[in-house]
Amino acid sequence: MSLSVVSAERPLTQTQAAQTEPVGDAIARALADIGVTTVFGVISIHNMPILDAIARHGRIKFIPARGEAGAMNMADAYARVSRSLGVVITSTGTAAGNAAGSQVEALTAGSPVLHITTQVDREFVDRDRGAIHDVPRQPDMLKAISKSYLRVWEPAAAVDTLIAAAQDALAAPAGPVTLEIPVDIQRINVRIRTLAGLPPVARKVPDATELDALAALVRRAKRPMLWLGGGARGAAEAATALVNRGVGVVTSTNGRAIVPEGHPRSLGAFNMTREAMEIYARTDLLIVVGSRLRGNETQNNRMPLPPIVQIDACVAQAARNYPVTQFIAGDAHLALEGLLERLPAKLDTDASYLNDIGPARERADAALLAGLGPYRALAQTLSERVQNGGHPWVRDVTISNSTFGNRFVRLAAPHLGVHALGGGIGQGIAMGIGAALAGIKAKTVTLLGDGGSQLMIGELATAVEAQADMVFVLMNDKGYGVIRNIQDAQYGGRHVYSSILTPDFSLICAAVGLPHERVSAIADFGAAFERALAAPGPRLIEIDMVAIGPFSQSFAGPPAGAAGKPT
Repeated sequence: MSLSVVSAERPLTQTQAAQTEPVGDAIARALADIGVTTVFGVISIHNMPILDAIARHGRIKFIPARGEAGAMNMADAYARVSRSLGVVITSTGTAAGNAAGSQVEALTAGSPVLHITTQVDREFVDRDRGAIHDVPRQPDMLKAISKSYLRVWEPAAAVDTLIAAAQDALAAPAGPVTLEIPVDIQRINVRIRTLAGLPPVARKVPDATELDALAALVRRAKRPMLWLGGGARGAAEAATALVNRGVGVVTSTNGRAIVPEGHPRSLGAFNMTREAMEIYARTDLLIVVGSRLRGNETQNNRMPLPPIVQIDACVAQAARNYPVTQFIAGDAHLALEGLLERLPAKLDTDASYLNDIGPARERADAALLAGLGPYRALAQTLSERVQNGGHPWVRDVTISNSTFGNRFVRLAAPHLGVHALGGGIGQGIAMGIGAALAGIKAKTVTLLGDGGSQLMIGELATAVEAQADMVFVLMNDKGYGVIRNIQDAQYGGRHVYSSILTPDFSLICAAVGLPHERVSAIADFGAAFERALAAPGPRLIEIDMVAIGPFSQSFAGPPAGAAGKPT
């Protein structure tokens, strides 16, 4: 044991006691010192030393979720919207396992989340001796769902390990990092330290000669285009400047609004429509920045794309889904800034090509709206208010998101869009709460479905308890609508296991004190939505889709190779 550690069992002198504190207190102090203001989690006997310290110190707001899965989703969405570190604290064993599915989403999205979890006392760790809350191979599980995994073995190293974990979570490519702290370590006294913030996180500087080569390609290109993914969210200013010089742009759903949504040279996230593919067919250079060219945005990588140059902070992503003519390893912002320095103020781009991009986006918008039927007005109201009001826009995996939420409702800024990239149903309630607590002044708007909402329905109580400033828009079609549509399209209309029992959401809302309003006619939605936006705290608007009727075009899941279908 290090000389800087004083055992909890060893009697302390008065001087020693004044200069030391338990590791649980040291973790609480360090989190606050590096700028963490909000932490999500569930209290347990194995994390109580840390959470008790957080409460006593009074520097961090702890949000007690109803389950670890919800807490992880909250921390994930908080990280995305606040553009900072999200922190979640769970307990060992089943509790850490409860968070696993939600942590997979954070890993998929590249969210900088610090997952502080616990372990049994060190004398029992990794020995499978049946200690309370001990599970075999917990580290193996955590490593599989984390960007990296660290364990504190030595009390004196706890704070430095925390710093390393936080820096790794934030370093590009960002992702969730798990820090495991055995409960006995949390009780051992260590020297009190004060931190002056989190040390700067290094950014990957792109190679200058590679940027020279890319600049030469761009100068020769007549019809260049950017494809921006979530990894380019920090490069909005440079990406927009490049588009203004004479480059078209298309985005993934996670890269929306990096270039303003209404820019006349942007296809937005209509990346797999016929209109987009007509533009791609004319494009002679595609610069992919911070995107994996995911399967559900490229017809499982079968969609024809022009010659690609790829920019990514993760070397392992090089040419993973499409062959590339050049790969540049580096931070998106530094790479695009470096490219701008090597280019003229105006590129010699085909004017007709650039002028055709905006109308192509408009045609895609129109085609989408035509398929919404009675919900067209609802989608238009949401888009106008969300963009103009600067509201965070959170979506669960539901038909309404797949049809209009992911692409049509426009964002005011890239960090204001949150959805489950991994396609996991039922994470919207918790994500909405995390977004609403991320410090944005405008009320968070969260789009839900009735089926998915039942997975984390208990977190509605968390929204009320935290007085999260948010509006839930719950689209209720009495079951798993998309599954029924797939069954209609592929299984002869046999609706097995998809028409599940749906609760009375008005009663559930009343039980937890959540104001509720049901809309049975689309004409009433606008006024109901305005009332919810104007009221303080959380509100839920339930859209009675049974009364209103179906979409005019049935959505039956992601496309199976056919072009132009939304996802």
